[in-house]
Amino acid sequence: MLNIQQFGTKILLIAGSVLAMAFTSDIGSVKYKCLVQMINYTGEDAYVAISLMNPEGEYERTLYVQGDDNEWYSDIKNWWAFSQGKNEKLDGITGASIGNGERQVLAFEIDETKIDAGYKIRFESAVENQEYHVTDAELSLNAESVNSKIEGKGYIRYVRIIPN
Repeated sequence: MLNIQQFGTKILLIAGSVLAMAFTSDIGSVKYKCLVQMINYTGEDAYVAISLMNPEGEYERTLYVQGDDNEWYSDIKNWWAFSQGKNEKLDGITGASIGNGERQVLAFEIDETKIDAGYKIRFESAVENQEYHVTDAELSLNAESVNSKIEGKGYIRYVRIIPN
């Protein structure tokens, strides 16, 4: 059984811990919604890899993959080489492939320290037995580019990203 002094000490320790947590600045992440609008093309549904690229133009991590059959991931060649090399876990960041003329809304999170720090978001696309577009669409991750419409160069007509 605790005496009054031991009880008081425990309360002070708990209160101190709560205050320390309240004043600790925890770097958070920013949630985004992303609309991907495809062009009208013929053929199978497209697989699209959405990646965070560091200021040196290298892959940092996968944000989302449109296409849920990993048999076809290797068609997104550059992203696949990175993803396999890092042994990334893709559970929870994949969804259905996207067909011609279709649009999809998806969501992902990015560490807020990456914003206005030279990072980019790259959209790679591939369609079975057709062309592969290593940079179908790409946007700089900064306050100006978020909320804007980015035109695609391959199967993607445009993408829009907004904070969620």
